[in-house]
Amino acid sequence: MGFAMLSRHTLFVTALCASLSPLGLAARAEPAPVDAAPKATPKADAPRIDPQAAAAPATPAIQAIVPAGTPNAETLAKEAAPKKSRELPPLVVARVSSDPVPTLSPATFLDTLKMADRYQALADAGGWASLPPGLVVKPGARDPAIPALRKHLALVGDLAADTPVSDALDAPLVVALKSFQARHGLPETGFLGRQTVAALNVPAATRQRQLAASAARQIGSNFAYGDRYVVVNIPSATVEAVDHGVVVRRYVAVVGKPDKATPRIEARITDVNLNPTWTLPVSIIKKEIIPKMRKDPGYLARERIRILGPGGTQVDPTAIDWSSEKAANYTLRQDSGLDNSLGQVRIDMPNKQAVYMHDTPSKSLFAREVRFHSHGCVRVAQVKELAGWLLEGTPGPNGAGSTWGPIEIETSIATNERLDIKLPKQIPVTFVYLTGYATPDGRAHFRDDIYGIDSPIAPMPEVATTGAIGPKAAVPPGKTLPTTQKTVLPQKTVPLEKTGASGGAASRSDAAGPAPAKPRAGKVEAGLAAPAAPPSDVPVPPGLIPIRAARPVMN
Repeated sequence: MGFAMLSRHTLFVTALCASLSPLGLAARAEPAPVDAAPKATPKADAPRIDPQAAAAPATPAIQAIVPAGTPNAETLAKEAAPKKSRELPPLVVARVSSDPVPTLSPATFLDTLKMADRYQALADAGGWASLPPGLVVKPGARDPAIPALRKHLALVGDLAADTPVSDALDAPLVVALKSFQARHGLPETGFLGRQTVAALNVPAATRQRQLAASAARQIGSNFAYGDRYVVVNIPSATVEAVDHGVVVRRYVAVVGKPDKATPRIEARITDVNLNPTWTLPVSIIKKEIIPKMRKDPGYLARERIRILGPGGTQVDPTAIDWSSEKAANYTLRQDSGLDNSLGQVRIDMPNKQAVYMHDTPSKSLFAREVRFHSHGCVRVAQVKELAGWLLEGTPGPNGAGSTWGPIEIETSIATNERLDIKLPKQIPVTFVYLTGYATPDGRAHFRDDIYGIDSPIAPMPEVATTGAIGPKAAVPPGKTLPTTQKTVLPQKTVPLEKTGASGGAASRSDAAGPAPAKPRAGKVEAGLAAPAAPPSDVPVPPGLIPIRAARPVMN
């Protein structure tokens, strides 16, 4: 009898376990009717669950058994999530003027002098009234300060003098305000806000000084304007491609920080480098690389920067004493690639300051209104397009009859091999510092004095330039230079760097190959004579300022 009871107990436990198994649960949950058609086997990623089993509380003794290989909810969610694209995000750049009139032309010097004289007259007459600093007026709105705005815009030529007087920011006034904003490098919105009010409140005497100082900085220039040339106006942080007197494209740029100022130069574009390498200048090795290597010995390897010794032999970073500055005695070179500090394109323009234009992997700065962040070189948004313009007329990769279009440039870059393309005809390029200038259409343009060198009484910062204008006599403490004083153009030689095809190669930027290049043989003009002085009855406003000696800058 005991054996019979034990047998019945064993059978009961066996049946209970079988009924609680996944197969038993599935059989109890949905018994297949005899007369029903065969059902499709449920997919492994969509298991059916017994409502009763789901509602039953789980116990430590009985746990659900999941067949091996069945994905859980977390895995299914990850697989369903869209994968991140590895494509580069679209380039976002700040808005710049589409004005076809170039910043610099053969007429700029005299036009700017005449405009400075006109603004001197405005300053002598009392200038214009200031607007409330926090003033905000939308188009169509009214404000008591609008009549003063109308008078100001009429004085500077943005608004017709016979426009009816009103306290409303009406349609004609919106057009005039947009004209003012365009001349000052501001977004052309027609909205009167903080930036526009700040520009309107700059006194007429300051605007006169900007024009006079910018004209003075052009003394000694003998820039070789051609049918095609390139202008970089440093305060504007823009690059202009000029073709037969018309700006065919204006590019957003990033220029030097105030403490690493972009120099003023005149040179010629000789080559376009695709997939360039970058040789780090000694200043960056000492100030940036050595401190980083002391804290992070793997930095050079991650940045793909090689250390080269005599003869180009590669040196192991662990063999360098990073506690000293001995690393500056070696050549540090970054390999080509998307993450190279010069990006994928470099525009070679040999000059004593070793500066140039180039691409960059850090493109977010192009979207900013204030773009003064480089070590002195000029980073150009959409530089591949500029390279294509420079390469017009240059035989393409397939020889005579082929061209360097966007596809050819991208295809060559995709090889990740360095390629130097020499221009058959060199293109003049100049970096200028014009905070105030006039164009042949009679308009005056202004930009912020980012390096603080316009004021004749302000202390000079360490600004690297390639030219110099004779220093003014020291101003005694407590005295200021009258803004009404007029001077005559000095008749003397003013040094301004001028390089041609045979100018010094920019060794730190790998313009001439794997090893640092030495200046090639050829004639380089050390100084250029100033333009002939005009008759003594032609007034020239003040603004001659000292320029410190040049020093090399990079990136």
